[in-house]
Formats: sequence, structure tokens, C-alpha cells
Amino acid sequence: MATGASAEPFTWQAKWFDACGEAAMLAWRCVESQSQISTWQLVSSREEHEALEAMLEASKPPLPEGAQNLHYLLSTPFRYTSPCPTRFRRPSEAGIWYGAESIDTVCAELAYWRYRFIQDCAGLAKDPDGLLTQHTIFRAQVHGRALDLAQPPWDAGRALWTHGSDYTHTQSVAAAARMHGIEWIRYESVRLPGTYCAAVLEARALAQGGPMEQQDWICWATRTRVVVSRADKSSVVSWDF
Repeated sequence: MATGASAEPFTWQAKWFDACGEAAMLAWRCVESQSQISTWQLVSSREEHEALEAMLEASKPPLPEGAQNLHYLLSTPFRYTSPCPTRFRRPSEAGIWYGAESIDTVCAELAYWRYRFIQDCAGLAKDPDGLLTQHTIFRAQVHGRALDLAQPPWDAGRALWTHGSDYTHTQSVAAAARMHGIEWIRYESVRLPGTYCAAVLEARALAQGGPMEQQDWICWATRTRVVVSRADKSSVVSWDF
């Protein structure tokens, strides 16, 4: 998009959705660690635990269409709504599964949002020891009718799609994409420019079955620095803010 004073503002057109076709991505995603089941602390036997898990499952919102046969790491984002917006979802809209083409991109996104979490928590922001958390990074197959914001004609709006904090335009295009039968969106990472992410709008765009290649990672975040490392220390990356 041109940046001169006389440049016309970028406006996407509904007819552009007609040219969107099938596309695929192997996408990595990071979640809070799944290695420990906290509900075991509340029961004294496997039978009690199974009964408790059944009660918890019955209290959850029903899974949307297309998510019933997915592993919970794949289906959970579609099950819940949230008053907190994300890049492609307005408050209380249907959930979205986010992933990235590379682990480096996933770590960059994790580092940024952990930093933001520290800054937004007064107690943590003053704690020099910061916050240590455990995470699971896994991979899943994404396939379906896709909108690629990095390709023409959509790439002319790159400044809008990659804005650091204004999600107005990405949320608007995602809402329209749903209406036009788009199942997932490919877009450039804001936290690691030049790499790409997936915003999966429809659960059917995720391959049936379980996630692939689960890895254990650790994140240490303070008000000025975030370090993300694989549990076996084979990979360590850090960011200074």
C-alpha cells in the first residue's frame, strides 16, 4: 500500500473472495503445558477421576459442527467464546484456532504475549524474578478453502493486516470471509515479520485425529526480557523489550 499523502486508502472488495481456493499448511501451535492433569489432586481413584471428568465435560459448551471428532487440542478454541478480541475475532464471536508455519514464529508470538501479560499485571511487573511457565508446542495439518492475505490483491493492504494493535480491519475481513465460505486465513506474523501464520475459522479445516510432534517448552518472562527454551535445552531463544 502506498504511503504518500495522495495515496488512495486500501479497500478490499467482496468479489476477491471468489478467487480463493484450496490450500494447506502444517501449522505449529503453543498452549499451556498438558503434561499434568490437575484434577487428579481432587480425587483418590481412577473411577472418581473419570466421573469428575465426565461432569466437567457435561458442563462445557457443545462442540460446534466439524469439531466433534477432533482431539481436544484442536477442538478447544472452537468451543468457547471470549469477551477479549483477537486479531481475526471480535469480542464474543466464534473461536479461532491460531497456528504458525514455524516454531520460531510460535515462540515469537508467545514471547510477545507473555511480555504483555507481565506488563498488565501490576504484581508481576514489579517482580524481578518474573514468571516461569510450561508449554506444549504441537503441529497440525490445516487444509481447506483459504484466503491468503500475503498474495495479490490482498497484499496491497499489508499495513492494515500487520498493524501491531489495531485489529479492526483483520476482524472485518475475517467476518466477511466466513460469510463467503472461507475456512482459514494465511497471514504474515506481526511478531516475526516475513513468516506466516494460520487463523482457522472452521474446525473442518483441521485434519481429523490428534496433534503431531508434541514438544515441551519453558518460558521465563520479566518486564524487560523473555526467554523461551525447549525443555531439553536443545533450542533457546530470547527477546529484550
